[in-house]
Amino acid sequence: MLKLIVFDCDGVMFDSREANRKYYDDLLGAFGYPEMSEAEVSYTHMHNVTDSVNHIFRHYPEQEIEEVQRLRAGRDYTPYLELMTMEPDLPAFLTVVKSRYNLAISTNRTNTMRPLLKAFDLYHFFDMIVTAADVENPKPAPDALLDILSHFNCSATESIYIGDSIIDQQHTKSIGVPFIAFKDRSLDAHYHVDNFTEILHLKPFRS
Repeated sequence: MLKLIVFDCDGVMFDSREANRKYYDDLLGAFGYPEMSEAEVSYTHMHNVTDSVNHIFRHYPEQEIEEVQRLRAGRDYTPYLELMTMEPDLPAFLTVVKSRYNLAISTNRTNTMRPLLKAFDLYHFFDMIVTAADVENPKPAPDALLDILSHFNCSATESIYIGDSIIDQQHTKSIGVPFIAFKDRSLDAHYHVDNFTEILHLKPFRS
């Protein structure tokens, strides 16, 4: 029986591609470097901020990466929130499932996750939030999911994860958590959906 729903953030709850693009392009611009390629935009969409910064600055070995990370850590993410687009049926979905299941987040965001939820009035829906800053090994390693399952005393088969990337696929597969692929039918997943309303009709949510 399903007891726990775990959500990814970017690409699932929010379309954050343009916000991420602007955030990292601004960081590159602060040091006089050009904007990201589309491949780099895709990379930063899936990976944690430390790995993303290292990745997009790999072309510029003359730049001290510690200086970049210090600037990044001191930046306010608030101006980028207006570029985030929430999935339109997310609040209704959360309202329905909140009374039936425990809800958690496993994300490669770090200190921007909680402000984001508060800005969109979603924070109160979630019982546990695990970011890349909260674990030794961020996604695709299973650390965050293992912490969440332990917290709720829940088995992998009593949980389900909603994600949108190969990183999420790997995150769930290593410990056997069923995976719902959100808006990407190329992923190896137990279920594929294009919106949250469809999730309510999946077998685990009908039993």
